[in-house]
Amino acid sequence: MKKLRILLIFVFLGLLWEGAAWAADSASGLGSSWIKLPYLHHVLLAMFQERQVLWPQSISTLVSAGKGFLLGALVGVLTAITMSGSRWAEKTIFPYLILAQMLPVLGLAPMVFGMVRDGDLARVIIAAYITFFPVSVNMLSGLKSAEKEKRELMYSYSASKIQLYSKLLLPSAVPGLFTGLKIAAPLSITSAILVEIMGANSGVGILILRSLYYGSAQAANFWATVLDSACLGIFSYIFIVSIERAFARWTKAAL
Repeated sequence: MKKLRILLIFVFLGLLWEGAAWAADSASGLGSSWIKLPYLHHVLLAMFQERQVLWPQSISTLVSAGKGFLLGALVGVLTAITMSGSRWAEKTIFPYLILAQMLPVLGLAPMVFGMVRDGDLARVIIAAYITFFPVSVNMLSGLKSAEKEKRELMYSYSASKIQLYSKLLLPSAVPGLFTGLKIAAPLSITSAILVEIMGANSGVGILILRSLYYGSAQAANFWATVLDSACLGIFSYIFIVSIERAFARWTKAAL
């Protein structure tokens, strides 16, 4: 039933797109030439026709975003564990986490690209930067969610720090960790594409920039690339959800 509902939503959105494209086409015939929206079936056809170009560029974006995602997640988890182990560490580090998020990615991306002069490395760094904050914050929240009574019980048995984390805190933090990962995964794709638009050698962002250069003549190709970018973000989210479900089944079986 859930899959049918999702399918109906996509069908409705597709029909809505077709209707909006028809309205834009009609408005263009009446002199409103600034309205440009290709039909969805034209966009899907462009995706199929350009698949030999879209596929390798999508893989390039996905690989760079994936590297940055893994790096940002690792640093985020380690930072959260550090902050959870000491109130002093949390009070010292957390304000800098908030301050780091005040920097707009649109301004940070060209700065990073200008420093490293490498589009691939810049994509990884920005994707890691985007991933780091939601993972660290949600992981920290998960570590703090462990019940106080269970903590006191562990202390009463003179549990070491390693035992406390492995037996109680880390298992309690798993839901929070996956919440952060699900937020960060699509954002890492978006950030990688942003860097590509600014000057990478490969990736979906290059195709978006190229389509914009040709204007309305490449409208279907532009929207095909945008739709491909959205599919990458959706895929990254579904991938993390699948891992979360598999992990939940494994944990339940272990218990």
